[in-house]
Amino acid sequence: MKKLALLATALAMVTGSALAADMPVKAVKAPPPPAFDPWDIAFGGGIMSDYIFRGITQSNHKPSVTAYFEPRYNVTKDLQLYVGVSAESISFPNRAAAEVDIYGGIRPTFGAFALDIGVWGYLYPGGTCYFGAPGIDFAGNFQGAECAEKALLNANVIKKDLSFFEVYGKGTYTVNDNWAFGFTEYYTPSYLNSGAWGNYASITGKYTAPSTLFGSSGVGMYVSGEFGRQWLGTSDSFYGTAAFPNGIKYADYNTWNVGIGFTYKVFTLDLRYSDTNLSKGDCNAFTSDWSARGNITASSGTFVTPINPSGVGSNWCGAAGIAKLSFDLTAMTNLK
Repeated sequence: MKKLALLATALAMVTGSALAADMPVKAVKAPPPPAFDPWDIAFGGGIMSDYIFRGITQSNHKPSVTAYFEPRYNVTKDLQLYVGVSAESISFPNRAAAEVDIYGGIRPTFGAFALDIGVWGYLYPGGTCYFGAPGIDFAGNFQGAECAEKALLNANVIKKDLSFFEVYGKGTYTVNDNWAFGFTEYYTPSYLNSGAWGNYASITGKYTAPSTLFGSSGVGMYVSGEFGRQWLGTSDSFYGTAAFPNGIKYADYNTWNVGIGFTYKVFTLDLRYSDTNLSKGDCNAFTSDWSARGNITASSGTFVTPINPSGVGSNWCGAAGIAKLSFDLTAMTNLK
């Protein structure tokens, strides 16, 4: 009887296991994918010892502050739409004290290659026209009573409103975690509202040091540089001379910069050298510099060029060193 009981128990266990094996196993429900929020906002600001734009100071070689605000919409992980506004303090010959930029575009990414295509508007509010009496240019056009009322001491002239826009395209190819190379292309039908078209193209390079360079301090480092060329057309008659009454053909020029940067969390300290091959005379004709070197008694007859018969020279386009401390954040990364 004991043997029969043990046999029955064993058969019951085997049969139960077989039935359990034949039963369908209920799948464990996978967790839902994380919610995708396509919206993001980038913003930041900084202070720099000199605001240099394509090799030319915009702040009369004085310090400048800047800030920006940029909403972004990520259509997919490889396609971003954006708009933005930024501002910089400047010191222009027409006494405009701020540059306000409004821009927008699209940023598609194809693997290691990223593009940025858009439109950028440069606004310079608060300017005053400086032309001098009787306010008639060399082509015989009257520039208005406001322009005739005021003149710069060095005989340069400058419009009240220098606002303009550019269309642009930029590309960056990221080789690896350390190396990236790129190009830029900007075009405007009227650079600084001068009537002269402008085209700027450049190549860029950046080396980012390994994150372990400074141990576990969290400090990063990079070295970057750019070489560009600015092509310019002929201005309208406002900037004309006796030899070129309908406008002057601005000199094309090369510009370059190289620098080293240090990063820590959201902060960046960038130390940079910038220069151009634009002569002091042609620089004066292009910028209408009103600063110290623009004093006609100090430099008259020294920097004469075909488009700068006064001989007044400007150092706004020469070599300059720039130190910039900035911070950059995005809402999704830094404010979550």
